[in-house]
Amino acid sequence: MMAAKLDYHWHLRKVMADRGMFSTTDLIPPLEERGITLSSSQVYRLVVERPERLSLKILIALLDILDCTMDDLIEPIATAAAAKKPKKAAAGGTSVTEGVGELRPRRARITGVDR
Repeated sequence: MMAAKLDYHWHLRKVMADRGMFSTTDLIPPLEERGITLSSSQVYRLVVERPERLSLKILIALLDILDCTMDDLIEPIATAAAAKKPKKAAAGGTSVTEGVGELRPRRARITGVDR
């Protein structure tokens, strides 16, 4: 059975464009009106990148500024988790793993050179 991995798409840039806000710094004054002070680089990262941690105050302020819902900003998606590969045996182990199977090179023996 494959478990679903939860993920999301962040649509702040699209929602801003739909509202006629094409510069990331357009968010700074409305955020300050709501008591949130962010630098221009912080606002840029908020708009351009997908946030991993987001203050609820900032999220609520964005919803108020853009007059939208959370569904407009955050789109949850489920991705299929990668199947786990079986662990390989330690050196000298007897189990055969996928890949080269029984085809194993012979161990080299290095001896001293006579000069």
